[in-house]
Amino acid sequence: MSTETRVAELIDELFATCPPESNTAEAFLGVQYDLGLAWVHFPEGFGGLGGAPKLQTTINTAIAKRHGPSPYGRNPIGYGMCAPTVVTHGSDEQKRRYLRPLFTGEEIWCQMFSEPGAGSDVAGLSMRAINDGEEWVLNGQKVWTTLAHLSRYGIVIARTDPEAVKHKGLTMFVLDMQDPGVEVRPLVQITGEAEFNEVYLTDVRIADAERLGDVGEGWHVSLTTLMNERVSIGGQVAPRGSGLIASAMHEWKQGDRTDVIARDELAQLWIEAECLRLTNIRSSATRKAGVPGPEGSTGKLAMALLNQRIANWVMNQRGMASTLFDGYTFDRPTKALDLSSPTKAFLRVQANSIEGGTTNIMRNILGERVLGLPGEPRVDRDVPWSQVARS
Repeated sequence: MSTETRVAELIDELFATCPPESNTAEAFLGVQYDLGLAWVHFPEGFGGLGGAPKLQTTINTAIAKRHGPSPYGRNPIGYGMCAPTVVTHGSDEQKRRYLRPLFTGEEIWCQMFSEPGAGSDVAGLSMRAINDGEEWVLNGQKVWTTLAHLSRYGIVIARTDPEAVKHKGLTMFVLDMQDPGVEVRPLVQITGEAEFNEVYLTDVRIADAERLGDVGEGWHVSLTTLMNERVSIGGQVAPRGSGLIASAMHEWKQGDRTDVIARDELAQLWIEAECLRLTNIRSSATRKAGVPGPEGSTGKLAMALLNQRIANWVMNQRGMASTLFDGYTFDRPTKALDLSSPTKAFLRVQANSIEGGTTNIMRNILGERVLGLPGEPRVDRDVPWSQVARS
């Protein structure tokens, strides 16, 4: 039996066993995981079937038609970034313990890379992890940690050898966010919400069994997270005409449709949105299991710039009304962002060119790793981290 046939049969079994109309999201996603339809390219027994990643689009489309729940909306960082890292670098015990409740949304996850002195330069981070027998003691600060205030677990990268070059002295761990040494503080953004956080670790002890990958190989492990982050942020395959471009179309229908310049601008934006959607479909179809390639940066870069242009167009159509925003609730979000308000969408998409790797970082990756252009000079490549100048 081909994998495609097996997937089709398992989708039928999923709906027969647990119809989404009459079951909780948690129950439905649990059955989906047990049938191997969570991440179809993951190994059997860990939410997958060892199949081609492109088959996940078939699964997700079938579930969306039945209005089934999305794991991404319930646990975006866990689903798109942490799970691929755990399945690629974790032990079997870690996979058994963490993947199923992550997928169902019973346990929310976050990832902690950025620091005040090491944003785009992740390898320059300074959080320390000192070995103490079968445990590691972590101290330091992380910043811009999405949904840390809701998270049960997170993946954190720390420096275990300050005398190694900065890319080599790093190690990644699974962190219990309920540890008494973990403090989460909100970062209020321009929308009035605080989906991001600062996270402080003070003498937090993590068992060596919760290490992901080998000691000193944290940079290699982090590439799994970062590449999947870019695919997760920029590579989502949505229905044609949905998302921000749908808001732009709605604005056009409600406004002055005699403006031929605005009409031409909207047509161009719609074409680019559709090109991006088709590119993401093609990228998903050719993606290999495991760590995605640098091509994931293409979708992320294009998505960030296009979203901002669409939001700008909508604001221009709204005129003075675009200066008003009554959505400052100062909430701490508990789910995927609601961008139904055009003004809120305009404010929020400004972060698209920063989160998940800045626009300039994406251009560097594409230039060096896809186009083969000369890399930028890196004078600290062979210098021990302890000797690298830092701000």
